[in-house]
Amino acid sequence: MVLGGTTEARGLAEALAAGGGRVTTSLAGRVANPVLPPGETRIGGFGGPDGLAAWVAGHGVTHLVDATHPFAERMSFHAATAAAATGIPLLALRRPAWAPVAGDRWHRVPSLATAAEALPGLGTRVFLSTGRMGLAAFAGLDRLWFLVRSVDAPEPPVPARTEILLDRGPFTLAGERELLRRHRIDVLVTKDSGGSATAPKLTAAREAGLPVLIVDRPPVPAGVPVAESVPAALTWLSEAARTVTP
Repeated sequence: MVLGGTTEARGLAEALAAGGGRVTTSLAGRVANPVLPPGETRIGGFGGPDGLAAWVAGHGVTHLVDATHPFAERMSFHAATAAAATGIPLLALRRPAWAPVAGDRWHRVPSLATAAEALPGLGTRVFLSTGRMGLAAFAGLDRLWFLVRSVDAPEPPVPARTEILLDRGPFTLAGERELLRRHRIDVLVTKDSGGSATAPKLTAAREAGLPVLIVDRPPVPAGVPVAESVPAALTWLSEAARTVTP
């Protein structure tokens, strides 16, 4: 079973289905109209790690891949707990984190709350590209103006001076350049999601000389192996299958 919601999760499901394997992708259900991967899908929570353990045991799951968003810390913890309880091999599929290059003005912070504390000293017109969850951390910054981009409309609380942009990646460099120019953005806030789908905003910010607040991703649960690509995950699954007792 693949705990999905990412480009990598879909790619893994496609590769497994194309190879004749049986795969079920679980989606959290936070996006109104998700793009469904091939194979079987289920949508919604499990009711905690015990519920996940019961589900995988009851459905004959032999391998579990946590391919959730790098910031889905709770689900990753639930997956590690359920895998330990059931003895099912678990892999975390995580795209590599972003790395700065010459010209970047990055400020790494450990949390959204820390990013909110640092913002007033960096700019007044903020491109808040952290998704619709966690906007409450910025709700008290009444003197700043925010452009919030997300797939679905966020729920309150949100900053008082906020414009909502509903859009889904991948995004182009030309489009990100125009977005920064049109909205007169002078600081970018983003999570270190990694990958290429939303990376053009970082290039556009570098070209414009803008400071960027990057929220570091939480660590993968201790003891869980990590693959950084779909081919690496397929290799792990192949090797893990040989060690499973029939």
